[in-house]
Amino acid sequence: MGLFSEIFIWWQGQTMGTRFHTWRKGSLVGEDGQGNRYYESKDGAAIGGYQRRWVIYNGLVEASCVPPEWHGWLHHTVDTPPNAESYQPREWQKPHMPNLTGTPQAYRPAGSLHKGSHRPQATGDYKAWRPE
Repeated sequence: MGLFSEIFIWWQGQTMGTRFHTWRKGSLVGEDGQGNRYYESKDGAAIGGYQRRWVIYNGLVEASCVPPEWHGWLHHTVDTPPNAESYQPREWQKPHMPNLTGTPQAYRPAGSLHKGSHRPQATGDYKAWRPE
């Protein structure tokens, strides 16, 4: 199913069309720590006044897998890619973590049924709203 999935199934990585387009029209700009590769158009073709930029994900195709420094470059917030400058995150910045919603590592607050704990009893300080 390898060739079939590469031709038609986009959520498992790049398809044949994306691979061909990237080979023909893309210029590799850099790679992040997760193995995602970032491209921009070779010919400088602009869409809406901006040069086209895109990412080929390493693994799961999930937008939250793009680190903040590359996100800024992809969306034309900054002109210089992070690998072309000495980008250093600030001391208060946490390391990038993708969206974990729907996975076993998702945040489960106290009282969540998924966490296996029990919710605290109601204290009586809440009065439900009822329409007149």
